[in-house]
Amino acid sequence: MAWAILRAACIAAIILTPPEGLAFQESFAAPRPAKEAPPNLRTDSSLVVIPIHVTTGIGASVTTLQRENFRLIDDDVEQPIAHFDRDDAPISIGVLFDSSGSMRPRMLKAAEAVASFFRTANTEDEFFLVQFSDKAKLVLPFTSDSESIYNRVAAIRPSGQTALFDAIHIALQQMKKARHTRKAIVIISDGGDNWSRHSAREIRNELVESDTQLYAMGIFDPDYAAKGPAETRKGPGLLDELAGLTGGRHYPVGNLDDLPAISAKIGNDLRNEYLLGYYPSIARDGKYHKVKVNVAEPEGMSGLRTYYRRGYYAPSQ
Repeated sequence: MAWAILRAACIAAIILTPPEGLAFQESFAAPRPAKEAPPNLRTDSSLVVIPIHVTTGIGASVTTLQRENFRLIDDDVEQPIAHFDRDDAPISIGVLFDSSGSMRPRMLKAAEAVASFFRTANTEDEFFLVQFSDKAKLVLPFTSDSESIYNRVAAIRPSGQTALFDAIHIALQQMKKARHTRKAIVIISDGGDNWSRHSAREIRNELVESDTQLYAMGIFDPDYAAKGPAETRKGPGLLDELAGLTGGRHYPVGNLDDLPAISAKIGNDLRNEYLLGYYPSIARDGKYHKVKVNVAEPEGMSGLRTYYRRGYYAPSQ
């Protein structure tokens, strides 16, 4: 179906730091061309769109399902799927980069991860960069120039503490200026939060109310649970929880050499989502609606896993 439909109609949609002076070693691969949008067929402000990523038990994306494989339930009421698509549509993406002092030995691989992620980009994607250590700040607002994001990352000198929650807050505020319906933030960090003005509860609420997916790469030492500081010990669980609220995923990074490949996988995850659109029977009650998506597994497939936002706030009258 036309992406223009979803951009105009959607009311709710489902949801990196290099060494100093690092030169850009490898040019970005040419981004894949964006698909030409078909004509706009219908717009309706009550349309709800739920992006959903389906994988096998070992994490490989499943891209061959059809509309009839999905059942969509809104507050215990099954909803007819009015729009179904799987398309490499443009995305508004915020990169949240941990520049705290503990990231210093991880910068080289983190820079490679940034480059790997951008190689998956659509030519119409837009990006912004939030850097966080003692303070979180918007370093670059929305731009289509992904290489400029990389160059700013490459110039970062890590120091200080970790204001992760403040960074997420800034990113969600910036997302209000996004051009695209699909939105995602991508975090690369080696710990939890130890320096934010905003609390975990505030950020959870902001994420639930947003239409932005959160993906994270948590770079944790193998023995973090035994001897790391409290915020580091809690870091993996925190990123799991925040990503799960939005239909995104947290990929723990046990080996720094795996970081670029994991970054590319996140990019590919975002390119292999199904878009389920429906018109809820009660569209403007201002309340939180729980969403459940069931997948009928085709013959020969079993153990499929789904990742999607579990609810949304409807607009009020």
